[in-house]
Amino acid sequence: MIRLFARFLFVFVWLCLLVTSTDVLAQVAGTPVATGTGDKVELFHADSLVVLNIPGQVVRKLHNNVRLRHKGVLMYCNLAIQNVTTNVIEAYGNVRLVQGDTINVRGDTMFYYGNTRQANMRGHVIMHDRKMTLTTAQLDYDMLSGIAHYPVPGRIVDKENILTSREGYYDTHTKLFTFRQNVRLVNTKGTLTADSLLYNSLTRLATFQGPTRIKNKDGVLTAIAGQYNTTTGISNFQRRATVETPKYRLTGDSLYYDNLSELGIAKGSVIMVAKDRKAVITGDHVRYNGKAGISRVTGHAVAKSLANEATHDTLYLRADTLFSFDNKLTNTRRLLGQKNVFMYKSDMQSKCDSLIYDMADSTIYFYKKPILWSQNKYQMEADSMKVLLKNNRIHTMFLKAKSFVISLDTLKNFNQVKGRTITAFFATKLVNPDTISLASNEVQPSKKLVSQLKNSRNTVASATNTLPPSVTDRKKGTMPSDTVRLQEQTTLDRVIVDGNGQSIYYALNEKNKMIGLNHVECSRMNIEFTNNKVGRIRFYGHPDSKLIPPKEITGETQELDGFRWREAEKPTKGQVLWLETPPAEKPAVKKPLKNKGQIKPLAQKLVRKVNN
Repeated sequence: MIRLFARFLFVFVWLCLLVTSTDVLAQVAGTPVATGTGDKVELFHADSLVVLNIPGQVVRKLHNNVRLRHKGVLMYCNLAIQNVTTNVIEAYGNVRLVQGDTINVRGDTMFYYGNTRQANMRGHVIMHDRKMTLTTAQLDYDMLSGIAHYPVPGRIVDKENILTSREGYYDTHTKLFTFRQNVRLVNTKGTLTADSLLYNSLTRLATFQGPTRIKNKDGVLTAIAGQYNTTTGISNFQRRATVETPKYRLTGDSLYYDNLSELGIAKGSVIMVAKDRKAVITGDHVRYNGKAGISRVTGHAVAKSLANEATHDTLYLRADTLFSFDNKLTNTRRLLGQKNVFMYKSDMQSKCDSLIYDMADSTIYFYKKPILWSQNKYQMEADSMKVLLKNNRIHTMFLKAKSFVISLDTLKNFNQVKGRTITAFFATKLVNPDTISLASNEVQPSKKLVSQLKNSRNTVASATNTLPPSVTDRKKGTMPSDTVRLQEQTTLDRVIVDGNGQSIYYALNEKNKMIGLNHVECSRMNIEFTNNKVGRIRFYGHPDSKLIPPKEITGETQELDGFRWREAEKPTKGQVLWLETPPAEKPAVKKPLKNKGQIKPLAQKLVRKVNN
């Protein structure tokens, strides 16, 4: 009985081995062998198979040319350990995973979990699809969600871009990448660096949240949030973005920029800086065309131009709309202001409806009811005006049609000139801001004022170092000469009137006392000013003049028709910078026409004497 049982057992074991060998031979021959239900990983081929003796589990060791299949996914390797019980595959050597005709992943090692359809690839991992190639050292691929995650540095290459990051996710369904830490995207158009980035390999659209920098041959763009199309070169950024070129810097709360057309649109607290010209334009909305060299600014538009680098004198220009035109051939620039134009400079303030500032020849054109003030002494009006600057100071003014010039003398009298056209010439000289001598027709500071300046210097100047030496200090010789600060002052030098000329000026003697009021009418006149006083005058074309003694001067005789002293309307720096509201223009009050009267013989003799 025992021998019979032993024979039976031997035959059973032999049959089992025969079945196993047949199974392996069938696989080697290439015939698929089902290993269970459709949820189990199928063994498609192997050169050899060894069944491992593990209690409670069915484990196979597959050697050479191993091919496995699971739910349409093919797996290849040199060596695999298949746990049929847990539905887990360990694959080693030339591992490859193929999903349809789109996804192909290679690596040194793979752990595949069939129940969750999770493939963890290790080693030198390369993932291909139709649009890109991903290279990394570790890749976890969830086939249910279609998301591949690499928690270590990775590199992605597509037709136009190379993108690297510390960590990343790839959605194989939407073709959307999510990159984190040390993100860097490089293509022929530029380089993008960011902390985090979303990138669609189909649309080539990069979306980011966090500090980002894009650099190309034309400049650098920085932002915190936005999108960048790597194909078209179009950027759309929010949260305070800046684009900077060798010549310009444009900043705004939001920024659209087309790198190909060089078109930029910035909105919200916009700042545009022209580096080579030391000019700044601010506003709520800026549209910049780099190829045409044209910028348009609206909403609290202000242009700031450093007029004198030595004195830091700046020209401020405000308008409802500002245009900037760049001439690339001559490397010059023009500013155009439209509607409600206000200008402020230390020696000049103005307001008008429109203005052109040509920096090529330092010329400013004023149109539509312009009015200009200078040095708190001169007011000029006309239908249109042109100002020539020399060394960034007023040099010549041309007033055309309904021209009117008012000059305030040292006795606070209004000298007036009007005509069809007026040309005004200015002179610039250096003066001591502490003392203005009688030669300049200004009153010397009183003894009380000198004492106040001296006393205040001991408590203030030592801290601020801004108060200049007093007159008394220099008279005593206690202050060195190199501490004397000289400032430029612009004064009216000469006025030429052509056509329907009229003038009212106060004649003063050498002691600065009034002789009388001269009222002259002629076709042309040339008036010269000395220290802000009317000096030599030439009249042409049958002058009609009269001298009014001081006792006979009345309100009507003191003003030419159309006279308005509008100093209250003069723009301040705060008004030009939109920090203050400018006062409304007061309408002109029409006055009845005045009789010219008869010229007295004595007045005629005085006029001829002055002319000669």
